[in-house]
Amino acid sequence: EVQLVELGGGLVQAGGSLRLSCETSGFTFADYVIGWFRQAPGKGREGIAAIISTDDSTYYADSVKGRFTISFDNAKNTVYLQLGSLNPWDTAFYYCEATYGIVGAWCLNEDLYTDWGPGTQVTVSS
Repeated sequence: EVQLVELGGGLVQAGGSLRLSCETSGFTFADYVIGWFRQAPGKGREGIAAIISTDDSTYYADSVKGRFTISFDNAKNTVYLQLGSLNPWDTAFYYCEATYGIVGAWCLNEDLYTDWGPGTQVTVSS
């Protein structure tokens, strides 16, 4: 059974940073694409970053490019999302999701993901 658990959310001041973790189990980590998505109140879920561990390919939404960094630790089956230069509009529920068989810009399309965790709240105060 595929399982994903997000950790590391919390309250941070504008300009600050935070690191989210996505602990995974139940599948061969190297075969999958892992994406980070977020959903702010009243808005749809936005794909913000994704990584393919087999070739270290990474993809970012324009809204986070240069501020957020996605990485993985194969030994721990864990994907990280380093959030930097945070703004109040980064406030959202953050989810990690898993799928396989997609590449490129499709990696930020939430419709193509098959499994996801319960999410973690990130709140940025001004």
